[in-house]
Amino acid sequence: MLLMVKFREIPDPVTPREELETSWRPMTKIGKLVKEGRIQSVDEIFAITKRIPEWQIVDWLVPDLRAEVLDVNIVRRTTDSGRRNSFRVLVVVGNGDGYIGVGMGKHPEQREAIIKALKRAKKNLAPVLRGCGSWECRCGQPHSVPFKVEGKCGSVRIILFPAPRGLGLVAGDVAKRVLSLAGIRDVWTKTFGNTRTHINFAKAVYDALVKTYTLL
Repeated sequence: MLLMVKFREIPDPVTPREELETSWRPMTKIGKLVKEGRIQSVDEIFAITKRIPEWQIVDWLVPDLRAEVLDVNIVRRTTDSGRRNSFRVLVVVGNGDGYIGVGMGKHPEQREAIIKALKRAKKNLAPVLRGCGSWECRCGQPHSVPFKVEGKCGSVRIILFPAPRGLGLVAGDVAKRVLSLAGIRDVWTKTFGNTRTHINFAKAVYDALVKTYTLL
């Protein structure tokens, strides 16, 4: 069952540093290095490993993070005790300056589903390489993608093309949210497949943006 919901921003998605200092006890080596101040950016983590092991790391290193709910569904499963309903929520996070993450969460309560999706999106946070790959512009500013890149998830495939400065985001609503939170201001897009499936559409855009960094 699909719930018709508008995209909405999550208020205060980042735990304050003062609260983290007392409540966060790192369980991984990367987390301990972050809290000790020996790792001071997400880029340093990606130089060591390609994943963020604890969501608190993002709250510690990226205090200006923003988050939006992109999709809310009600999913049903049949058990011995009957049918049970849960909320399935898709959340995207980014700082509007080169970092993006997408996560999904399920829970019988919508609020808890949003919290789970938010934490998973933080753990999926990845750097995005920006630039000006358009031959029409060549301004050298990080306003678009540096080269043509393709992302895929399920039946959805999207191609991002560098665009001149001032064009804007020529994309669907879901893609616009993801691109904007990643810090992309101008881009051409070409999509294939069922883009009405918000989850696959958002993950395909995320896949394309991550490849700008990993393909180098």
